[in-house]
Amino acid sequence: MKLRVIIVDDHVVFREGLRSLLLLGPDIEVVAEAEDGSSALRLTEELLPDIVLMDLTMPGMNGIEATRQIVSNNGKVRVLVLSMESDRSFVVAALKAGASGYLLKESAFAEVTAAIRAIAAGEPYLCPKVANLVIKEYMQRDPNEETQTGRGLTERESEVLKMIADGMSTKEISIAFNVSSKTIDSQRNSIMKKLELYSIAKLTKYAIRKGITAL
Repeated sequence: MKLRVIIVDDHVVFREGLRSLLLLGPDIEVVAEAEDGSSALRLTEELLPDIVLMDLTMPGMNGIEATRQIVSNNGKVRVLVLSMESDRSFVVAALKAGASGYLLKESAFAEVTAAIRAIAAGEPYLCPKVANLVIKEYMQRDPNEETQTGRGLTERESEVLKMIADGMSTKEISIAFNVSSKTIDSQRNSIMKKLELYSIAKLTKYAIRKGITAL
C-alpha cells in the first residue's frame, strides 16, 4: 500500500516540482496539494493522509498552527516540516506543535523520501544540519536560563507577551484588554525585567522557543 501524502506550500512551482519527484517513487502517492495552513487542515480532514509535508511561512494560517491542529485532530497523521527556516526557534516550535520531523528545503530529494518513510514507520527525523543546530545550541545554552527567564510572569503578563510576539501594538493590546496604553507599557516593562530580555525581538524569540506563540 502506498504512503498517501499532502504537500503544503504557498509556492506553486515548488509544489509541482516536488509532486513530480515523489510520483517517481513506487511507494508514495500525492493525494492533494495546499497553499496555506487552512487548506491543509481541511484537506487533511477530508483525505486522512499518512504524511503532510508542511511549509512554515505561508499567508493566512502558518505551518506551525496548522501542524498543531492537524496533530490534535488526527492522531494518526504525521507532519514532516519542509522549510527554509533553519533557526532553532522555528525547529523547536514545530516539534512542540507535534511535527514528527524537520527538513530544510536544501535537502537532497533522496532525504525527503527517506524522511517520509521513517516518519510513516513511527520514527522521528531531523536532517543533519537541523539536528546539529539543536544539539549545538542546547550544549551552549546557559544552564541557568530556564530559571532566569521562566520565572514569575503573571497570567496577564503571559497573555501580553503572546500578543507582543504576535506583532500587536501597544494600542491594539490595550484595546483588547480595555485598559490604557500606559498600563500595557508598564506590563511590558515588567515582563522585560522578569525575563531579563530588553527588546521586542528577544521577547519574540523567547515566546517562540517556549511555545507561547507559533511564529
